[in-house]
Amino acid sequence: MEDKAKKPKTSKSNYKNKRVAPRKEVEPLRVTFMASLNNLAKIAKNCQIVEASASGLLLTVLRDDLIPASLRGNLNLDCLVGDRVYLKVEPMNIEISGEIRRTKFLGKQGFHIAVDYSEDAPEYWRECLMDFLPKPGEFDQETQ
Repeated sequence: MEDKAKKPKTSKSNYKNKRVAPRKEVEPLRVTFMASLNNLAKIAKNCQIVEASASGLLLTVLRDDLIPASLRGNLNLDCLVGDRVYLKVEPMNIEISGEIRRTKFLGKQGFHIAVDYSEDAPEYWRECLMDFLPKPGEFDQETQ
């Protein structure tokens, strides 16, 4: 008799804590700003994309780069989860829209903010973007 482990059932409520696709570490890319699509207010400036996947991006944001004073004074950014946002990625000159799925306080390093791409972003576009994002150290190799 085989002992089969039961897999936990997934529900939509668990989705916000699940990563849908494996992440790839990337050379930090500067995001000029992150703005809300709900009211067009800027949320943060000078963020960095540090990891990417076919489902979304992981950004690092310093406390000083949060624009609303109410966010700078908090130890968590959970109030942003579920907000639809767009990002201006400067080196690639593109704008990406998505939804904030998770946030995490990192201490002096600031915060991690995970943004999933908008549902209308085609899967092939997401895969191509993954190929174009530079790997860590890739810029250093090109200059040598």
